[in-house]
Amino acid sequence: MAPTSYGEPVTRDQEVRPLAVLGAGVMGAGITALLLGHRRPVVLVDTDASRLDRVRAEVSRHLRLARLMGALPREGADGELVTSTAPDAMAGAAAVIEAVTEETAAKAKALSDAAAATAPGTPLVSNTSSIPIDELARGMGRPEDLVGVHFMNPPYLIATVEVVQGPRTAPAAMAAVRGLLADLGRRAVVVGDGPGFVTSRILHRMINDAARIVAEGRASAEDVDTLLQDCLGHRTGPLRTADLIGLDNLVDSLRVLHERTGDDGCRPCDLLLDKVRAGDLGRKSGRGFYDYLEARP
Repeated sequence: MAPTSYGEPVTRDQEVRPLAVLGAGVMGAGITALLLGHRRPVVLVDTDASRLDRVRAEVSRHLRLARLMGALPREGADGELVTSTAPDAMAGAAAVIEAVTEETAAKAKALSDAAAATAPGTPLVSNTSSIPIDELARGMGRPEDLVGVHFMNPPYLIATVEVVQGPRTAPAAMAAVRGLLADLGRRAVVVGDGPGFVTSRILHRMINDAARIVAEGRASAEDVDTLLQDCLGHRTGPLRTADLIGLDNLVDSLRVLHERTGDDGCRPCDLLLDKVRAGDLGRKSGRGFYDYLEARP
């Protein structure tokens, strides 16, 4: 049994049973790398078979980078990765981590599939940046097993995670998720439910304002980021952060915040919308507020 600092210890049975990840996009691949790098077997499920064909190489790149930066253990073999398009592949998982697109209907469907495929008491984790957990819980079975965990990108480099306890989340689910996170070397900060929780409620509005300043011609993206880094201590600057999040994901999150809070500062600005329409989504597309194509070999 592995001792933990937060939550209940992770048992040997839980260590052997696979963890399921739903969604093979940017966050799903990064979370999978985190789990595999901590020797946990993973079943990665996605409805898009072609995406699953590509994801192994992406996960391998994440693992190499994480070890190069000392963010994952260097000794021992990685956990085994199995991929599938069938929700039934999640059966027997110790926990399910949902990481599909930031759209309420898509997440609710994925979580309902996970609830149907797994035994009662299996923690169902939604990696959401903005959608209230109780909103996702309303249309699914076993809302008591649902916990929000907002992993930051890349999840294997950022060791602190925002954990969201919904009004219907059971204490047993919270304890299990906190134990899992501690076993993965993550520090869990538990917050209450609501649109955007803490990090996105603050950060995404700030990014939106930063993009507006660039659109108004008052400063370049580089100058905005330099000022926020050097004067206010922001690690990367808001617009480099936006490129890392993915501008399409950011726009989806801002729409959730705007619809649920009525805060007009969260209405996605025209520059963000224009970039998404043009396919300039940030690092994952090679271009966003910055150009990453030139840096590629």
